Amino acid sequence: MAGIKDVAERAGLSIATVSRALSGRGNVSPASRERAKTAAVELGFVPSYQASSLASGRTRNIGVLVPTVRRWYFSSVLEGVSAALLDAGYDLTLYNITEGAVRRRSVLQDFLLRKRVDAVIAVALPLTEEEISQMLAIDRPLVGIGGPLPGASTIRIDDHGLAESAVHHLLRLGHTRIAHMTGDSLNDPDFKIPSTRRAGYEAAMTAARLPLRPSCVVRADFTVEGAYAVARDLLGGALERPTAVFAASDEMAFGTILAARDFGLRIPEDLSVVGLDGHELGELFGLTTIDQDPRGQGALAVRLLLEGFDAGTDRTVVQAEYPTRFVIRRSTAVPPS
Repeated sequence: MAGIKDVAERAGLSIATVSRALSGRGNVSPASRERAKTAAVELGFVPSYQASSLASGRTRNIGVLVPTVRRWYFSSVLEGVSAALLDAGYDLTLYNITEGAVRRRSVLQDFLLRKRVDAVIAVALPLTEEEISQMLAIDRPLVGIGGPLPGASTIRIDDHGLAESAVHHLLRLGHTRIAHMTGDSLNDPDFKIPSTRRAGYEAAMTAARLPLRPSCVVRADFTVEGAYAVARDLLGGALERPTAVFAASDEMAFGTILAARDFGLRIPEDLSVVGLDGHELGELFGLTTIDQDPRGQGALAVRLLLEGFDAGTDRTVVQAEYPTRFVIRRSTAVPPS
């Protein structure tokens, strides 16, 4: 049976380079990686991950913590994480952290600390300093997505600034009666994202010297169905109907568009709608939005973890603001005269 030495000879590379190429760890050029993989296939060489784990003390398994898997954002981040881990030869263990304190404590203080995983990715899940220090104390690198985690690398977007940008787009078109659909209180614990986006909306309106009417801020649950019901009340009951709506998520924007059509309102002739996410259905709805690329965020989290492995004790804490893209489609236009 062929060994790693045979693969190295066939590929014309060192054993160390072949090991890094086949394990997915370390800096290896794409050409060398391809030569190593080709030689391994030709010789029928299959890396022994069990032996590798015993030698390195690693399980080649990454734990991913999410508050739910039912929402588009979280499932999209998981797709990016999963694809990147597969490419690197790692397994994934998913932990769905619900509101239950017992389950959360079981995962964070039992499963993770029993060294079942090499590292942890926390998605839109605030962790206490004690929870973070426990993982770092046993050399379990941690990367957070969605908000700050003290002492850990994080990936986030500028929720406040992006919300301002969405409202500024509507202001430049000439809208002054702009409503905002934010999240309800149940959706605010994850780094206060709904309230941060609402603050961005209010900052843009205040800078434009426009009144902040309480009736123009409505709350939904970040789902299409929930937003649809709330938007029907907003658009059907207001004495002075808004000419534009900035929704704190694309799915809430979809619900708003569907509700507007029930009242015979044309998008964008009678009502402009802006979302924030980059949902793949945005193009179907013609939605103007800000694409935050959650799959790319997941892939970047994996890359930061693997780079941290290579750095060993010299790993640095990275605070990365993920780039976004403003996508203008047909859901926004000048307000009706």
